[in-house]
Amino acid sequence: MASLNGTSHNSIDDELDFSDIEAKYRVDFDDGFDSIIVVDGVPVIDRSKLDKLLAKISKEFSRKGAVIKQDDIFVPWDDNAGKSKGFIFVDLGNPDAAAFAAGAMNGHPFDAKHTFRINRFTDVERYASIDETYVEPAVEEYRPKEHLRAWLADSQGRDQYVTYRGDDVEIHWHGKPSQCEIAYAKKNWTELYASWSPLGTYFATLFRQGVRLWGGPSWEPQHRFAHPLVKLIDFSPCENYIVTWSHDPISVPANLPQGPEFFSPEDEGNNIAVWEIKSGHLLRTFPTTAYENEDPAMKKQMQWPALKWSSDDKFVARVTPGQHISVYELPTMGLHDKKSLKIEGVVDFEWCPHGEKDKEDAEKPVKAEKGVKKRENMLAYWTPEVANQPARVTLINFPSRTVLRQKNLFNVTECKLHWQNQGDFLCVKVDRHTKTKKSIFCNLEIFRVREKDYPVEVVELKDTVTDFSWEPKGERFAIVSSNDPNLGNPGPGITIKTDISFYQLDRTKNDFKLLRTLTSRTSNTIRWSPRGRHVVLATVGSSTKSELEFWDLDFNTEERREGQNVKEEWGSGIQQLGSADHYGVTDVEWDPSGRYLATSASAWRHTLENGYAIWDFRGQELEKHILDRFKQFIWRPRPRSLLTKEQQRQVRKNLREYSRAFDEEDAAEESNVSAELIAHRKRLLDEWNAWRARCKRDIAEEKRSRGQKLNGEHHEEEKEEIEEWIDEVIEQIEEEVVE
Repeated sequence: MASLNGTSHNSIDDELDFSDIEAKYRVDFDDGFDSIIVVDGVPVIDRSKLDKLLAKISKEFSRKGAVIKQDDIFVPWDDNAGKSKGFIFVDLGNPDAAAFAAGAMNGHPFDAKHTFRINRFTDVERYASIDETYVEPAVEEYRPKEHLRAWLADSQGRDQYVTYRGDDVEIHWHGKPSQCEIAYAKKNWTELYASWSPLGTYFATLFRQGVRLWGGPSWEPQHRFAHPLVKLIDFSPCENYIVTWSHDPISVPANLPQGPEFFSPEDEGNNIAVWEIKSGHLLRTFPTTAYENEDPAMKKQMQWPALKWSSDDKFVARVTPGQHISVYELPTMGLHDKKSLKIEGVVDFEWCPHGEKDKEDAEKPVKAEKGVKKRENMLAYWTPEVANQPARVTLINFPSRTVLRQKNLFNVTECKLHWQNQGDFLCVKVDRHTKTKKSIFCNLEIFRVREKDYPVEVVELKDTVTDFSWEPKGERFAIVSSNDPNLGNPGPGITIKTDISFYQLDRTKNDFKLLRTLTSRTSNTIRWSPRGRHVVLATVGSSTKSELEFWDLDFNTEERREGQNVKEEWGSGIQQLGSADHYGVTDVEWDPSGRYLATSASAWRHTLENGYAIWDFRGQELEKHILDRFKQFIWRPRPRSLLTKEQQRQVRKNLREYSRAFDEEDAAEESNVSAELIAHRKRLLDEWNAWRARCKRDIAEEKRSRGQKLNGEHHEEEKEEIEEWIDEVIEQIEEEVVE
């Protein structure tokens, strides 16, 4: 029986063909090559440098979120030459990880001479068998994107500002009273605060998950940066990068998405992150332990911004107090020249701003045949007195690291670096102490950066300087000084008495000369107009005083002529235009045009009469809003003008012709307002007359209907009798009563 069954089964297998079924239900097993990538652009080395190369490659991949081990890397060798072949194979473990690594690392600059070019291992066979017949690709439908600077094309030339009150964020148009309106409003748009980018292109809001950037006429989201519990942000000057900071160290859970726009395990424990705005990629992270070797009290005072940008966005630097300044190149965020500027005792530094001429020159091609060189970036730093070494201020060029100028200082307590916005001058405010260290006075060490050998002028002051401010695009500055005994420790309700002084460079003597001093003031804040000339002196943060003073430093001249030497009556053109008061003012900010000033009282500082007010440059109040839970007011910045110097000169020359068009618009607007008022009055009068006519018709109709009813009933008309009484005066006698 068994043999019979076996025979029957074998015969059936021989007769039946299962090839069609097997072909239909065949399963292709993974050959394992989908998880392998080929990396070209790897340095050619000998075997002695293999371990070092693999360690660096593994680190570079891990920084981008593609975590690999050295055992996952296979290096082909040229046995005859004893060197590697310049490419490697990397096994990522699964196809998804391989696809991510290929996208993240392709085009990654490994060093100055090598850039990774990555392909999937399975792509080699696919490219070898590809059909070489050209097929024209389908044309995608064009979808225009909104212009991120569309607000600059406003036909009425209006500026914008944002207000944050309670949970409501509103963006306003500001102009004439008839032109003011809300451009956009959104509830719960931010959880912490809002900020504009330096050129006004992006609007940033902060959430628990990170930062979002918005822009365009529709205010659609543009970018997002995932930094949980972010508290502070800082944009680079050209808006290419953004820095975020959180008090909570970075933590990377196991289920966190991987990619160039997310943190990797290598970033854990850091607090500061640098991002590229256009791509959204994370470039690098840093810890905030710069003060770990300093006094414990200094750990509570974190300097912000922690990273300082050069004006052209090519470099960003941070200081490790007492040790060095580390400068990083963009966009790689690699340490420049692979070494920091080692400066013993360094406390602080500042990059030199680029003026308008510097930016114009940077956009022009360099003419090598004439030996024309573009101006390098410059930074200034200071070091304190140590043992027998004096304090010192140093100017250096970067990236050449050439020392340009040094100045020794003695009996120094503190220094503060103030660059003029065009990079023409550097003022080092030096707080000095007497030999007994019982009193403090101030010196202003002013470097003339544009001149040969960088001459330094010294302004000696007997009082303490609490505020310093350069005039934008000018050669003047203003200071707030005081010798009030309560200055160091003011009690509640005590207002510090201050003096305000204005100085200007005297070209004839190459020295800064005092123009005028305003004594016995309470002002503690100086705010120059972005256009220069006008300045506001404000008392900010006081519970008893909140004064605003509006000043014009060129009152006697219609136009300020640059470069003119003033020889007669220095300071005679300084004139007060007006004064005002805004109770509880906490912030004072000019609009980009220099025509309007905004003052605000934020609920973050106090809870009494919060709100904001807008004034013109003469101190006339244009509008004021008292708003509960009001927090923030910020003008939208403007980018640099696209007009050349010559075009701007022509505009000023023909300003009267342009002003006629604006005058006509103003007159037309006034006539339109008058016409609207007349039309409104006429409409009310017509409605009144129509109502009277309707009432007369109703009364007449009622009388007519009543008369017809009486006639129909044949009632006799009743006669009305009227009695008339007449009083006649016969004689009138006046008698005088004597008591």
